[in-house]
Amino acid sequence: MNCLSCNVRNLLRRTAACVYVAAAAITLCPTVASAQDRQEQHEGRLLRAGNGPGPAANGPGPGCNIIPPLASIGTKVDISQFPPPDSLTDPELAGPVQLLKSGKFDIPIEQLTKVNVPAGTPRGTITLPLFKGAVKTSSGLKPAWYIILDAGDPAEAERLGVNFSKKLHNAGDAARSATIRADGTFLFESGLVDFSPNREVMAGSEEKLFPPGIAQPGSVGDSDYSPLVNAGGIIYDAPVVAAAVEDGYINFPNGNPNYAFVHDQVVAIDPVHRTVTLSLINGYSFGKPVFYISTESSDPTVSAIEGNTFAPRLQRIETGVDDIDRSAVERIFIATNGASEGGCNNPQRQGLGAALLDGHRPNNTFGGIPTTATDYSPVWDANVYEWTQEAIEKGYRGLLTEEFRILKLARDGYITGPGGAPYGSFGPVIVCGVAARLN
Repeated sequence: MNCLSCNVRNLLRRTAACVYVAAAAITLCPTVASAQDRQEQHEGRLLRAGNGPGPAANGPGPGCNIIPPLASIGTKVDISQFPPPDSLTDPELAGPVQLLKSGKFDIPIEQLTKVNVPAGTPRGTITLPLFKGAVKTSSGLKPAWYIILDAGDPAEAERLGVNFSKKLHNAGDAARSATIRADGTFLFESGLVDFSPNREVMAGSEEKLFPPGIAQPGSVGDSDYSPLVNAGGIIYDAPVVAAAVEDGYINFPNGNPNYAFVHDQVVAIDPVHRTVTLSLINGYSFGKPVFYISTESSDPTVSAIEGNTFAPRLQRIETGVDDIDRSAVERIFIATNGASEGGCNNPQRQGLGAALLDGHRPNNTFGGIPTTATDYSPVWDANVYEWTQEAIEKGYRGLLTEEFRILKLARDGYITGPGGAPYGSFGPVIVCGVAARLN
């Protein structure tokens, strides 16, 4: 597969040469990478194209910033006089909780109840351990740069400082095989990711923003690749975040990485000290704001919008089954036509249409996450919904942050599937590790 844009001058300036990965028959050609989306008007439609994570989790305005307010608002005393949050005693109680303990946040979670966090700074990132394993190819072993976000065994999850998901053991052959080497890293039997494509997304039209008119993901896994890994009988969520190349090609410890070699959610990567910094994304679970990391999906359009890797092997996951015994999934609820007027200044802003219009995240709603439910899975079954015209005309459309509120609106006929279809699973799955609950 040829890269979409290999400018000779930029090629010489950024790296010495393109790197050929024989096993995958792909050429990794450095492209001009930008962390911010490029906007153009083309035939009346908004075109957003470019690699990198795009706008930050800590965005401008109430519609793009879910960081909680201080509890002292409306009282006569300073926040310093308030007791510590109850979540410090029991993480299931109210207050912020760092779920991904292996990471370091640029917004310290324990500070969220003590100080106001100005919009825009800090960005909203997490720095995680970066593992250098190996993957078998027809031409020998290649480097495999990955992170671990979840594990299907509670003791192993505790050891790694990641989330436990009892549902991961149901992943079946959607998980690729690996063995654990003497140094503790994975030796993958197969699976490579091409990070060289340029991510492009264009809204459908001004009248109907979703589905997009153009949607090309910025990274694509081969038919064997999956972030789900079976190693020693334990299923891990272990996404690959950089190409199968040696350290020098991905050495960007101070940021501005070359997105021909790394995942679009990477902000900085340091192969020497084995760390990677990833952009966090806004969301909700049972009314509580959360930060999460989006790494893969089973659909190219979803991956283009999410800025993650298209992994076709994930199509083997059964959807529409939620919490029955054989389920590997939990539900994520995604609006197509939520409120978008006013962009980030609109506190009711939500949905794919808003994201396609202003480039910020859609404020998706998750089902159960650790500390709120036991049915958490990083494999999210996309329940995509559309507000009916009647609901919009009556002024019922607004920000939805809780699963059963959404299900009630579906029962009552105010939201449907896209295009008026029956409400339910849309088909694709999205792999997202939840990093923190914010209150």
